[in-house]
Amino acid sequence: MAFPYRNSLVEASPPTLDEVAAAAGVSRSTASRAINGGLRVSPAAQTAVDAAAKLLGYSPNRAARSLVTRRTDSIALVIPEPDERVLSDPFIGATLRGISAALTPSDKQLVLLIARPDESGGRIAKYLRSGYVDGAVIVSHHRKDGLEDAVLGSRIPGVFVGRPFHAEDLLHYIDVDSAAGGRLATEHLIGLGRRRIAHIAGPQDMTAGMDRTRGWREALQAAKLPSDLFAQGDFTTATAYEAMNNILHREPGVDAVFAASDLMALGALAALREHGKNVPHDVAVIGFDDLGGAANASIPLTTVRNPVVEMASSAVERLLHLLDKGAPFDEQPSPIVFSPELIIRESTRGY
Repeated sequence: MAFPYRNSLVEASPPTLDEVAAAAGVSRSTASRAINGGLRVSPAAQTAVDAAAKLLGYSPNRAARSLVTRRTDSIALVIPEPDERVLSDPFIGATLRGISAALTPSDKQLVLLIARPDESGGRIAKYLRSGYVDGAVIVSHHRKDGLEDAVLGSRIPGVFVGRPFHAEDLLHYIDVDSAAGGRLATEHLIGLGRRRIAHIAGPQDMTAGMDRTRGWREALQAAKLPSDLFAQGDFTTATAYEAMNNILHREPGVDAVFAASDLMALGALAALREHGKNVPHDVAVIGFDDLGGAANASIPLTTVRNPVVEMASSAVERLLHLLDKGAPFDEQPSPIVFSPELIIRESTRGY
């Protein structure tokens, strides 16, 4: 392949599309089509353009490319949570790791959209409809944030990490079977002989919180045990600490706790310690997530593994698949639901 001479001044500047076309022996329009998706380009021309672009070190201008492809090469990660939770919650950190890993082989850029605590989601809905991104992954969504309707009403595809509240047959989502996880945790406690089993629940305006509560209640009902020891938190340590204190005041004889997240289990451990309760001899404790903090707790936590990294990666892979298909995005959604796994550690052993 013969390359045109470039003097020292030109060599200091990035190669142009015209130079790639000349080096490949094709027209500029053919080179443009080859670089922007290969539509109506012969295999031989595509190979020549790819080789020329690689040897010249050519990178397409994103702004110019978007005019041709009508793509931004960006996807949004939408997190309708306050800033402090985004920065501190291991679930969101694991989500970011999974998304980053899945995007590595592609040329897509990630745009982070954080909803303000006092907004309904209208700002994010407007952003998604405005064409700034090609698609969106939505995590940690709530019943009233409006993001399900925003995705359905936008012109871009979206994938939820977590089961949506409605339109499950219209929305793509990836999830872990949280109800099965709640049952698994509670059945383990029942199998240990525990009979006064409390639940520190996650937010009941999130499907993860609702489903884990449902699993706890179903397991107790099946064993003909009471399900009155219920207190709600928000997946944080502080709210779980208060919830555990409330449960202990109501029922000092509580002998087990299933917390809907590991962060909340850590809050429960702190309250139990202040009340002089030995874990696991007096009170067995189980969390949910297994994202690192459980194994390193002062008393290593038995927990239900939540494969967040894998779920986030699967969400990106599904989104990239939808983008590769091109509009209209009318593929029938087929959810991916991971099975939970119980990880047994010292917080339910050795009594």
